[in-house]
Amino acid sequence: MIHMGPMAQHPSFEVTLSLDLTLYRDATGFAALRREWNPLLSRSRSDHLFLTWEWQSIWWRCLGEGELYLLAWRDGETLVGIAPLYLVTGADGRRTFHLVGCVEVSDYLDVLVAAQDEERVYTALLAWLTGGDAPAWDVVSLCNLPQSSMTHRLLPELAAAAGLSCLVSVEDVCPVIELPDSWEAYLEQRLNKKQRHEVRRKLNKIAREASPRWVLVGRDADLDAEISSFIALHRQSTPAKRSFMTPTMEAFFVEMAHALHRAGWLHLSFLEINGDRAAAMLAFRYGDRLLIYNSGYRPEAYADLSPGIVLTSYLIQDAIAQGLRVFDFLQGDEVYKYRFGAVDTLVYRTEVFRAP
Repeated sequence: MIHMGPMAQHPSFEVTLSLDLTLYRDATGFAALRREWNPLLSRSRSDHLFLTWEWQSIWWRCLGEGELYLLAWRDGETLVGIAPLYLVTGADGRRTFHLVGCVEVSDYLDVLVAAQDEERVYTALLAWLTGGDAPAWDVVSLCNLPQSSMTHRLLPELAAAAGLSCLVSVEDVCPVIELPDSWEAYLEQRLNKKQRHEVRRKLNKIAREASPRWVLVGRDADLDAEISSFIALHRQSTPAKRSFMTPTMEAFFVEMAHALHRAGWLHLSFLEINGDRAAAMLAFRYGDRLLIYNSGYRPEAYADLSPGIVLTSYLIQDAIAQGLRVFDFLQGDEVYKYRFGAVDTLVYRTEVFRAP
């Protein structure tokens, strides 16, 4: 841990800084910031599960690489910003800062900033990057920025004032459904006539031809057994999913599931058909959103009963019944998401380049 005191004002910045910076260079920084991390996140415009202390600390422990730089800014006693960064050197020798959690398994990331304090914190970040305390770097690549973030809107302007170039690009989409107050309203308002008919037909078919049961993993469940069941179904789904679920990734999934289960955010469910587990959905309930994170199924079993579509339909019904407002499919423009009435939100990448 390095305490740097008040940030000096960069000559090209108009905003006067009065923030104290503390820099943490190893995982002890997560422990030091644990009590303040999630309260800061709740005051930000990017309050997403993938930015919680639980997700960020576990991702770093299981999947992190390179050199960790946790920058924390306080205004007096109040934490107003955290830039969770790590620095890696590519095969081309280019040294790049990334956000902790980037890439592949964290759908929304950002600098953590209390709303209305973005300009001060971004300016402080740029002052550190252009000052003598930062290590040598070539690019700051901030991936998976949600549409609500100010980072892809305000940071480029401030970077230009600091003599740095910046590139903002649309990285992906996260299709979401704004949920109405009832299942029937969802069918009528979010689906066209054809898709409404298809959903009803598939739900009627499975009820008529089999004995379906939706099982949501509860607080007192044997979570190791339930996660093992999910991972087995995940690996059976496709060759790509089997390749993705390496032993390292499995360890991350297990540790992540336990932490989110303790926090009350894990939403793991299975579709049983005639007592046999045919499909699984790993999701997260966070705030007023249900985040659909990953799935598993047995492709050779019950294909004629459309277990994936049925399970997703059950999840939407339950989310509405629980009073949730957003059903978030997370990153990817797969066709099935739009058949359920999802509409794209954008995910951005902001890259800052050191001046030559």
